[in-house]
Amino acid sequence: MQLRLGLTLALSVFSFAGCSSLAVNNGTLDYKNTTDLNPLQYPEGAVMRPATPLYPAPAVDQLAIEHAPKLENPKGNRFSLPRPDAVQNTANPAENSQTEDQSIGRPELVTDGNQNPLLKINGNSATIWQYTLATLSSLNHTVISQSKNRHEVTIKIDQKIYVLRLSSAGSSNNLAVFNADNSFADKEKAADLLAQIYQNWPA
Repeated sequence: MQLRLGLTLALSVFSFAGCSSLAVNNGTLDYKNTTDLNPLQYPEGAVMRPATPLYPAPAVDQLAIEHAPKLENPKGNRFSLPRPDAVQNTANPAENSQTEDQSIGRPELVTDGNQNPLLKINGNSATIWQYTLATLSSLNHTVISQSKNRHEVTIKIDQKIYVLRLSSAGSSNNLAVFNADNSFADKEKAADLLAQIYQNWPA
């Protein structure tokens, strides 16, 4: 009676545990032992349509095979996917805040109350200014000088001097074009320069 009960209990445990937990070889790694087969041979003189393999085996470099991930269980007798790593939330709130501060929006061509062209960009002014300088460099405009105290650069276009200045109000920034005497540049010239910056903006 006890032997029968023990046998029944063992079979029950085996059934609930399943083959996978006991690492029984189920043939899922048999593909590693496959061999190449010769092309199908037809009787001499037979007229047959050309046989094209539906799923041709790709040629894999031996070095790639040696460094391929081992998708098998610890015993090496069953196919097994690796378990995903635990997600660890180690992000620093200060770093997240800094990242958000450095993110910027897409430029927008606008005008002020006097119809002077402006390029409006939302985001961190320091990052926006770096993008502005990078765009000017890609446009091959001659940079004469750059202010060390504010976001302002003096450039020469068609033998005329202009000042490109970024002014900020909170997270809103406006890029405007001025003459050397700090008056607003010609609307057409300013609109043309700001449109070039808009079209070549790197972000």
